[in-house]
Amino acid sequence: MKLITHNMLTSKGIKNVKEGFPLKIQADEVKNVDIDFDQDFISKMVPKLDWNALIFAAQCVGHKEDLPDTLPEGYENDEDLLRKLHHILLEVEVINGCLECPETQRKFPISNGIPNMLLNEDEV
Repeated sequence: MKLITHNMLTSKGIKNVKEGFPLKIQADEVKNVDIDFDQDFISKMVPKLDWNALIFAAQCVGHKEDLPDTLPEGYENDEDLLRKLHHILLEVEVINGCLECPETQRKFPISNGIPNMLLNEDEV
C-alpha cells in the first residue's frame, strides 16, 4: 500500500465512528520501489492531500525524512520537497501490517500491499 492510498482511506463506515481518519499504520514489512519522478503529477496531487495525515503516516513507517510540519508556500517550485513527497507518496510501500481505526482501534490487515477494509456484518 502506497502512502498516497493511505491518505484517502477512512474507517467511518464502522458503526458509531464519526471520522475514522487518519488510520494508524502498523507496518511489519515496508519496501522501497523506484518510480520515475513526475514533478507535475506530485505538485497537482499535493492540494488533494490531507497534510497532517501524510506527516502522521510518514512517521508511522519511519520515513518522515525532513518533511516540514506544514506545507510551505510555493511548494510547487521546490523540486527538493517535491522529490521527497514523490518518495514518501509513491516509492514507500507497506507490504504487510495493519491499519488501525483511531476511534475503535479496529485493525484492518495489509497483505501483499493490499489493505482489507471489509467490515463484518455487525460493524455496519
